[in-house]
Amino acid sequence: QIVLVSGHLDSWDVGQGAMDDGGGAFISWEALSLIKDLGLRPKRTLRLVLWTAEEQGGIGAEQYYQSHKENISNFDIVMESDEGTFKPSGLGFTGNAKARDIVKEIMTLLQPINVTDVYDYADGTDIEYWMRNGVPGASLRDDLSKYFWFHHSQGDTMTVQDPNQMNLCAAVWTVVSYVIADMEEMLPR
Repeated sequence: QIVLVSGHLDSWDVGQGAMDDGGGAFISWEALSLIKDLGLRPKRTLRLVLWTAEEQGGIGAEQYYQSHKENISNFDIVMESDEGTFKPSGLGFTGNAKARDIVKEIMTLLQPINVTDVYDYADGTDIEYWMRNGVPGASLRDDLSKYFWFHHSQGDTMTVQDPNQMNLCAAVWTVVSYVIADMEEMLPR
């Protein structure tokens, strides 16, 4: 059984892609790194996917889905961060009401950093195939007030990234992915 965390590596042609979507790739990598460094071993596999060709129509995600769809019942949740890594506010979530209640309970663990909201609908080109076929999905929600200042522009460089805000995003990704991966049962569908 798999809990998938992800971001995409490809950037738009005029920028470095540090925010879109190097930040999402980084926090996904960091989540698994933190879990390993803490010596935690969840009941399910945590899988990191760094998507390619998202900007060209999600070609990498479609190929991954085609290669793994026969095991769709083993995918517990698919998570994608692709809206920057600014100050987080919560998660977008796609799934049934019982699964949403569980995710809301998990998000209460993040009260100390004031990131507890669960919004309707997860967004993510790379996880859309899975969600359309019933797999619960989550996407990081953060402060988008500056996102389109840099999105698909030459301004999308490492100077956009705030290490403290990225750490908060990584904390959200770490807690949510670990707790779901370590629950007794998979999220209800």
